[in-house]
Amino acid sequence: MQRHATTAMRESLHATAAERAARGREARRRSPRSGHAAYEPSENGRDPLAILEAQSATRVPELVPIRYGRMTESPFRFYRGAAAVMASDLAGTPDSGISAQLCGDAHLLNFRLLASPERELMFDINDFDETLPGPWEWDVKRLAASFVIAGRANGLDDAERARVVSRTVRSYRESMIRFADMGNLDVWYSKIDAARLKELATGRLHKKGRLKLDRAMARARTRDTLQVFGKLTRMVDGQAMIAPDPPLLVPAADLLPDAERATLESQFSGLIERYGLTLPSDRRHLLRDYRLRDVARKVVGVGSVGTRCWIFLLLGRDGGDPLLLQAKEAGTSVLADHVGASQYRNQGERVVAGQRLMQAASDMFLGWERVDGIDGRRRDFYIRQLRDWKGIAMPETMSLGQLAAFADICGITLARAHARSGDRIAIASYLGGGASFDRALVTFAEAYADQNERDHQALVDAVRTGRLPAAELPTD
Repeated sequence: MQRHATTAMRESLHATAAERAARGREARRRSPRSGHAAYEPSENGRDPLAILEAQSATRVPELVPIRYGRMTESPFRFYRGAAAVMASDLAGTPDSGISAQLCGDAHLLNFRLLASPERELMFDINDFDETLPGPWEWDVKRLAASFVIAGRANGLDDAERARVVSRTVRSYRESMIRFADMGNLDVWYSKIDAARLKELATGRLHKKGRLKLDRAMARARTRDTLQVFGKLTRMVDGQAMIAPDPPLLVPAADLLPDAERATLESQFSGLIERYGLTLPSDRRHLLRDYRLRDVARKVVGVGSVGTRCWIFLLLGRDGGDPLLLQAKEAGTSVLADHVGASQYRNQGERVVAGQRLMQAASDMFLGWERVDGIDGRRRDFYIRQLRDWKGIAMPETMSLGQLAAFADICGITLARAHARSGDRIAIASYLGGGASFDRALVTFAEAYADQNERDHQALVDAVRTGRLPAAELPTD
């Protein structure tokens, strides 16, 4: 089904603009925009905890309690870990029948500051573990609901939350209409760099908010390889090694007996060499100037906790010049059960292809590989730098105006990502110039936030009664 969706996307892009606009109007007749307001829990045995448990069955067992512990902390942290639950719920909602490459987990914390290979500070989506082609509305709905959940945590009232969600969806809709009028290359070159971000902030933030943005951008530029090298390593017998911080960061030397560790380290050396073949030739040449020094298992995020994630310390010139890479397990997308399997046989390649398609600029060391583990199981991974400038939003510190401005910029960013892969003319035609879709998603987002709170409480109850294990640890 997913391969069919990809083919249909390509065929649609080869039609004339008039034909593509007509497709959007026809989709509107079949699936009215007002229908997107609807959300009703499935009556077919909906069980969010069963979905989470099914995911946990494939993860590192001793890390699963950390995942549940983090998800019990708040409804928003539950939401971050429940992309599979929402994918199942969205599969029963109306859609236009128009596809785009989806992030698959487009909540607001997955929009952030990052570096381009040209050392520009960018604002973009930054998590593609679940990426697949599918109904573009699903990303918009996940983003809208995340703003309601964050708004409730901030104490915003109904009208204030509605204002923020309306800004999110209106920004997406109006941006998609602008992209529909642009040429293909202009869409492809579109980006939100530091200058554009400050320009957008000027019309949306008061002086205090602009100063806060300036500080966040300056801070992001300090969060680079050297900063994380100083934070995560220590000198042992004159050699830089990854410092243990169990159970969140555990060097391979502390995980396995000597014989098994040697096998694992040999596999990782091979992984680095083979993964380099998935990079452009100039990056491959650069990677060859580094040598693997140490490896550690790292716990990351909320929804990803329990998946296998390794960090590699590589050293360059004169045994210094550090480079830290992260190899993250890439499983089947949570969307696959609902939109069909990926066209890529390697799930790491699926992630990389989706990221390159949706981002304006991707990490210069982004690639993929398949590894035979010491348990005899083959697993796919994607690899990127552990940190290369990083600025993450903190919605709990945002005023109403700041949260609404952030919502605006997220809407623009998501529209640009969808416009690169999907039929932007058909989507724009479907959305139209009025606010019908905006209003529908305000209603949907509130209803889904209610559902998310019920699901969060179900997890809290399951932990309390001992059905599911949870560990209390420092947050990520």
